[in-house]
Amino acid sequence: MDIEPSSTRPPSAAAIADLEADLRAIVGEEYMRQAAPEDCLEGVSPSVVLEPGTVEELARVLKTATEAGVHVIPRGGASKMEWGNLPRWSDLIVSTRRLNRIVEHAWADMTTTVEAGCSFQELQRALAQHGQRLALDPLWPEKATVGGIVGTNDSGPLRVRYGTLRDLLIGITLVLPDGTIAKSGGKVVKNVAGYDLPKLAIGSLGTLGIIAQAIFRLHPLPRQTRTLCFRVKDYRAMNELILSVLDSTLVPTGLQIRARGSEAPEVDVRFEGTAGGCEQQIEQVSRLTGDAMQIESDADAWNARAGLWSGNEPSLAGNFSLLPARLEGLFDLLKTTAERQSLSWRAVAQGVGVGLLRLEGASYSVLLAVIRELRQSLEQGGGSLVILHCPAEIKSQIDVWGSAGDTLHLMQNIKAQFDPAGTLNPGRFIAGI
Repeated sequence: MDIEPSSTRPPSAAAIADLEADLRAIVGEEYMRQAAPEDCLEGVSPSVVLEPGTVEELARVLKTATEAGVHVIPRGGASKMEWGNLPRWSDLIVSTRRLNRIVEHAWADMTTTVEAGCSFQELQRALAQHGQRLALDPLWPEKATVGGIVGTNDSGPLRVRYGTLRDLLIGITLVLPDGTIAKSGGKVVKNVAGYDLPKLAIGSLGTLGIIAQAIFRLHPLPRQTRTLCFRVKDYRAMNELILSVLDSTLVPTGLQIRARGSEAPEVDVRFEGTAGGCEQQIEQVSRLTGDAMQIESDADAWNARAGLWSGNEPSLAGNFSLLPARLEGLFDLLKTTAERQSLSWRAVAQGVGVGLLRLEGASYSVLLAVIRELRQSLEQGGGSLVILHCPAEIKSQIDVWGSAGDTLHLMQNIKAQFDPAGTLNPGRFIAGI
């Protein structure tokens, strides 16, 4: 069964008005309000914003909304609300702000169970009291919530050592549009047969269900952290250094490239552990750097990704993936394309072949043409380009996710199983799912 994007129509104002009394009875008067201008999502204005306080309340809200034919936009810290395609409708915003408890920190087992509305920064602060951490470094940790991080599959430089969310998330509680509270993975109470819920939820942008709780495996806080920064002469030297580190016995917890315009690229390497262990690895990496010039070490280099969201407009920011050996080719293409189109560009890439880029200083038509050129080049090499930020005029003309390939039918069928009424985030996932 395929989802037809045009098959669902927005409910009438009268239907929403009738629904409000039912929703108010679930969450209480003080946790429901009329939407304000700042709640507008890329030109689509919701009617109501509400904040369930328990998983059970969230389930009742979704069941009631689905039965009434209302379209729901999930929201956590709102740090990544612009990610995804333009929404078709937004009647109701369901915020997880009150679902913010750390349910359990089983420090002896090195796991934690946390509600979706808990900010990443608050979670790390609590875990640190027992010398542990969730080995993940998402964007804007002070605002980003656990649910939003999982829903957008956001990870950073630590992935070179600890992997992504697929490696760290071991259990999840997902509230489905029909009100079902589905649990899977660690500490199972109820399974949905045939589906790996944690992996399905990662990167699904809240289109299958709203994440209520997540269970993570943890790692110890490092005793010491050392960062080395190098400036290399060109992209070939950059790629050679990255590949030599990846092919060595070194165990970095960060391997990153920072590049912009015609400037020489810079490579950051981070080691964590004991003082002696860090020193041994630093000695080893110094033998791999060749002609690279060591520059002043800057631990703040690991926050460089966040800087890609500021600059001149119009602009676009996107997430790319490709084989590490192809990073040189991508940066060469970025440089030549930017020079030809009079664009400025910046990029922050991880050594494993994923990264973020920003282009700015051109008209909408030029940005759109560059997106298509970069995407075609990446997809031909087995990579991808997902647009995270761009003007609505551009979003209306492309699918920000790129090509789904031969997986689209499978994704449509999964959406049909989990959300047959098209309640959650209508239109915002790949191909308008």
